[in-house]
Amino acid sequence: MQKEALLALARSSKAMGLAVGVQTNGICPDSLDALIQEGIVDRVALDIKARWARYNNLLKGDYVNNVQRSLALCKDAHKKGRLPEFELVITLFRGYDDEVPIIASEAGGEDIVLQQGVTGEVPPLSEAEMKKIADTLARSVKIRTREGGEIVYEGDRSRRASRKR
Repeated sequence: MQKEALLALARSSKAMGLAVGVQTNGICPDSLDALIQEGIVDRVALDIKARWARYNNLLKGDYVNNVQRSLALCKDAHKKGRLPEFELVITLFRGYDDEVPIIASEAGGEDIVLQQGVTGEVPPLSEAEMKKIADTLARSVKIRTREGGEIVYEGDRSRRASRKR
C-alpha cells in the first residue's frame, strides 16, 4: 500500500546485494508491477484468501480484480523469467478445504503452498489433515504448519524442506 517506500526499500536492498522477497495479498498490483518492471524483486508469494466468489466479502472491499491482476502479472513475469521465484499461497482454515481445488486451478503450473491458518476461534488444521486436502490436487505442494515447519508433499514421497532464506 506504500508503493514508493516499498520501491525504495527494494532498491536499497538490491544495491547491498540482498535478494528481495515479497509476501502479499495482491490488492496493490501496481506496486508488484513496478517491482517486477524494475527487476528489483526476486521472489513473490501471493496469498489467495478464498475462491473469487467469496473474496470481496471476506476482505470487506472490492479487491477481486486487483488480486486477479496481481496473479496474472506474477504468472506472466515468472514464465518470462523476469520473476525468478513465484508461489501461490493458500492459507487454510477449517471448513474451507473445498475451496482449495478451485483456488489451485488458478495457479496453473505455478508452485502451490498450503499454509496452516491460525486463529484463536477455530482449531487449525493438522499436518495430516492438510495432506488429505493436498491429495485432492494430485500434484506436489508445499505444506506449512507451526508444528512441522515446511514440507514438500508428494503423497507418500514427502520430505522436509530446508529453508534457504
